[in-house]
Order: sequence, then C-alpha cells, then structure tokens
Amino acid sequence: MRKRVLATAVVALAGMFTSLPAGAVVAGQGAPGVGDPYYPDYGNGGYDVAHYDLRLKYQPADDHLEGTATITATATQDLSRFNLDFALTVNEVLVNSRKATFARSGAHELEITPAQPLRRNQPVTIVVRYAGTPSQVSVNGYNPWLRTPDGGVAAGEPEAAWWWFPSNDHPSDKATYDVSVLVPDGTQAISNGTLQSATSRLGWTRYNWRSAKPQATYLTTLAVGKFEIVTDTTESGLPVFSAYSRDLGADEGAAKASVGRAAEILDWQVGVFGPYPFDAIGGYVPNVPTGYALETQTRPFYSPRHFRSGANPYVVVHEQAHQWFGDDVSVKTWRDIWLNEGFARYSEWLWSEKEGEGTAAELAAYTYSFYPADDPFWQVKPGDPGAANQFHAAVYNRGAIALQALRGEVGDQTFFRILKGWPAANKYGNARVEDFVAYAERQSGKSLSNLFRTWLFTAGRPASAPVAANARSAAPTGQIQEPRSWKKIQREGLSDHADH
Repeated sequence: MRKRVLATAVVALAGMFTSLPAGAVVAGQGAPGVGDPYYPDYGNGGYDVAHYDLRLKYQPADDHLEGTATITATATQDLSRFNLDFALTVNEVLVNSRKATFARSGAHELEITPAQPLRRNQPVTIVVRYAGTPSQVSVNGYNPWLRTPDGGVAAGEPEAAWWWFPSNDHPSDKATYDVSVLVPDGTQAISNGTLQSATSRLGWTRYNWRSAKPQATYLTTLAVGKFEIVTDTTESGLPVFSAYSRDLGADEGAAKASVGRAAEILDWQVGVFGPYPFDAIGGYVPNVPTGYALETQTRPFYSPRHFRSGANPYVVVHEQAHQWFGDDVSVKTWRDIWLNEGFARYSEWLWSEKEGEGTAAELAAYTYSFYPADDPFWQVKPGDPGAANQFHAAVYNRGAIALQALRGEVGDQTFFRILKGWPAANKYGNARVEDFVAYAERQSGKSLSNLFRTWLFTAGRPASAPVAANARSAAPTGQIQEPRSWKKIQREGLSDHADH
C-alpha cells in the first residue's frame, strides 16, 4: 500500500574504464540504475541477483547494526565495475573471494571494482561487510527505518533496503533470501518466509529466516523488538506466523482481531485468486507512529493506527491480496503500480461483497459519484500516475473502478478466470500494465484498449460509471447511497498520502 515518493535524478558516472593487461577482456561498467521512468537511479545494470544471504547483529539499545551480505549473481555483460544500492558504512568488499575496491557516488550508490573484470554469464559471489546506525542515515532527506521503543523496523516503499543491506534495489531483480539476525535474549527478530531456527548462546539469540521464492528488495522486511508471537495454520496446512509488539496498549485487541483472521482471509482469497504462491503468511504490528501498511512478502507490516477505531479486516485483505498482485507478479517498472494497488483495492470490494456490506458495482458507482468531475482526483491517470502521485487515491480507487469496468464488459465468468489466470501465467515474474491489457484481451476475445485507455490513461472523469448501481444502492431521489463498507475501506488507506 503506500508509501512514499522521492524525486530522484539520474546519477551521472564518469565514463572511465579499468586498465587491463594485453589480451584481457575489455569490460564495461554496470549502469547506476535500471532506467526506471520514475526512479532512474534505482537498481543497477550489468548483473542479475539470485540470492541474498544476510548475517546480521543488531543492538536495540543503540540501534547499531553490523552485517555481512553475501550476494550470488550472474553478470549479464562484461564488467569492469558495477554498483549496489546502499547507505550504511562499508568496511570491506570481496568479489569472487578477492578484495575489491569500492567508492561512493550519488545518493546511494556503492561502486565496486573487482580485482579481475567479470565476463558475461560469469557467476559472481559478492561479500560486503558493513555497519552503522540506520536511524541516523538519511538519503535525499528521507529515512524509512522505523525506530521503536525496543528495536527497529525496515518497511518502506519504494525503498527500504539501503538502510540494512546492499542490493540491486528494484523489483525487476527478485531473488531468494536467508536472513540471520543475532539479537539480545528476550528480543525477537522477524523477517519474511519461514523460521528455520532460533538458538540462544551467551545472552544472544540468533533467528534464521528463509524466503525460498523470488522476492523483491522492497518486500524484504526486518523487525526487531519484544513481540508476542502467535502461530497458526490455514486449512491447507500453510504456516501462519504473526507478531504483536508487547506495548501496543489499547490497539492490541483490535490488531489481534484483524491480523488474527489472516488464515481465514487467505483461504477465501485462494478461492478467488488461485493457489497461494508462497510458503507462509501472517503479519506483524510493531509499536510505530506511522499510519501505513505494506505487503512485505509473506509477512505484511501493519501500523497500530489501522486498528485505532476497532478491528479492521479490510487492511488484511488488501495486504494479503498483494501477495498475488505485487509480490508474486511484481511491477516491471514503478509506472506499473496500478497492477499492485488497483487490484488490492478491488480485493477489498470483493470482500465487501462476500460480507454483505456492499457489492463491487455499488462501490464503483459510489466512488464515481463521490468525486465531482472537477476534483483533481480525476486528473491522475492510474496507468501512469507519475512519481509524485504513485500512491495517490486515484491509483487505488479509480484503479479499482477500471477492474469493475472490465468485469462489466467481459462478464463474471471470464473476469474471475482472468483474476486467477494472471498470477498463474506470470508466476514469480514482472509485468507491465500493457501486459495485463493484452492478457485480458486474449482471455475474453474482446478488444479492451478503449476501456483501459478511458479508465487508466485519460485525465478527467469518464462520462459515466462503468456499471450502474442496482436498486439497493440508489435512494428514491436517485442519489447513490453509501455502501456500508465505504468508510471501512477508506480507513484501510488512512495514510495513502502521508509523507508525499
């Protein structure tokens, strides 16, 4: 769901090449970004990461983090130098077991020059040893590391990894993870996937987490603190691991009443979206002052504020829907954010239908009527909102209306076949908005370009709502009545505009 938009500029690097002996391959330099249209210096070119092995030690008392990151990758071109995205202090870098030189450039670039140039298709093992105090490090005036009374949390979008591990920080390069964290006894360390072991020695406990399926860097999370841990299983036997800070106060009951329904909600979502793509689910609620939630893979992050007015299953529905739409099928570029947020919001509309609190058609009609034609809401194009509006309400709400328009055009049978088929056809991959349009056209046998152009790529309010509200949603005066779920769903997105 949310989170922050940071205007960035392309980092210009000098076009220098490493001097090589006669007969050696003349290698190029990896780009300091993947060329994302919204964040051109995010990620890096020249290599593809397969796995991150992170071995960390964290002291909650002073927020000090020490780490060794071992990254296995493959060079996708001949390289004399390449970059990682990182913000903490680096002490040593090795490439294929040999010491490499390194330097800083731009806002978050770690430039690495290996002792020997890398050849295209060559396997690469990179070891980075580092340390720092994440809460004291800002990049372009921003810091997503969340300090808590008893620890710290890494959860942010579109970036959070820079503050705790070096990476190729763009969703187009997903990898598997082993995250091993040493913390003082009595403190827990929580990350994605499944807990492999937790062992204590000499006053410290090491937690070992594994994410065995491809995972984007921004979806990788770390939370250290004093938590109450609750475990469960879904009907199919999938492990559920949830955690609640022990100092949530009055928000504790509602948080448990919401995140505690994760297994129930997931079982319903499997029926709607198809087989669950990962090997665990759950969530965690740390004691942080933020107001957003995030779909961190297998273990969504929730702010206590989501539960301040009582139980809020809609936020759980939203973040768990992202496990299919955003985590399993990830954006090719950040321009494609509708594939994440429009679908997650529509999942809430489907939950509302199931709970008898308003159909998706009623919610689409009410949303359409809620924003007057001259409201700036309609000037944001969900299919290409721009970096400044990446998490604008229009991406969520107008984006969900677009899906209701599709449902009305192709009919329920075809629509729900598309919802299930899209994650299956693109499993663990990346996609563009245009890929989904083409997929929907193939599945329906209809030309849908005009429909998506109207709802996703054209500024201004379309001439009419996609599907007329039925008799239950219209008052005798002809006005659209507010569905019972409307305010609950808007509360789910209570901070979509925070910190933008």
